[in-house]
Amino acid sequence: MCLPSIAKGCALSAVARRVGYPLLLLGVLSTVVAALHFHWDLDRVSALVLCGVIGYLAVLERVIPYRTDWWPSRRELGWYAVYFLLSMVGGALAQGLVTLVVGAVATPGPGLPLAAQIPLALLVGTLGDHLVHRFSHHRPWLWRLHGVHHVPPKVNVANNGVNHFLDVFLAQSAVQISLAIIGFSKESVFAVGMFLLAQGYFVHANIDVSLGVLGHVLAGPEQHRLHHSTDLAEAGHYSSDLALWDHVFGSYTWHPGRVPRSVGLADPVSFPTTGELAATLLHPWRRMRTPGPSV
Repeated sequence: MCLPSIAKGCALSAVARRVGYPLLLLGVLSTVVAALHFHWDLDRVSALVLCGVIGYLAVLERVIPYRTDWWPSRRELGWYAVYFLLSMVGGALAQGLVTLVVGAVATPGPGLPLAAQIPLALLVGTLGDHLVHRFSHHRPWLWRLHGVHHVPPKVNVANNGVNHFLDVFLAQSAVQISLAIIGFSKESVFAVGMFLLAQGYFVHANIDVSLGVLGHVLAGPEQHRLHHSTDLAEAGHYSSDLALWDHVFGSYTWHPGRVPRSVGLADPVSFPTTGELAATLLHPWRRMRTPGPSV
């Protein structure tokens, strides 16, 4: 219960829990519509949206934190920044590969107006993202790349960027090349990409937000924390965007009130720590001690 002296802060928190996510989606949607209508530089808009989403969610993490002990320390922020930059390198390499493939294949567009392309591209893109993520947990070598993301024993916006850059490269290449080969326009891929970006950071945010029944359609932080659970029996939720794919493929394990006891790796010694950068980058090529995850 809030004391009178902190009632204003309690009221702010209550409002933030209700409108935090809708405002995020509204802001991204408005930016996408404006960018397409006024023909802004889409690459520049993508960078600005990335910065805006991270900054906005970082503020929410202080206003409505899920767990204050999950706030990153200064040392952790330093390492997270390094991994974030490496993730950007992986994303840039993926974009370069996509450009080459599109130039070589030169597939015709689907012949649909943009308003019809975007929802179709959303379904295809999120399905591809779900399958790539699922494979990354079930294929030993892919797990040795993707498992880097699961090393931190906490989940927050800052460590969403803790990835092996090759994991980012492979995941983004697979999804974007699939959309490009089908023939979706650059504008539709951009619109879907902005939604996936916002969702990816939202589900990773250390914020006390519940989507309620909407969580069966759209992924939220409650489900994604379970994905990071050290209990592999509950660590499904491979979708960070449309939760419906987890229902389709039987990996939806969340129910109201269900929270992970701890997050991170079920076998912590199977990966270098986040601060061991060189060992982490070389980890996929080291001799495997364990066969990989079973989720």
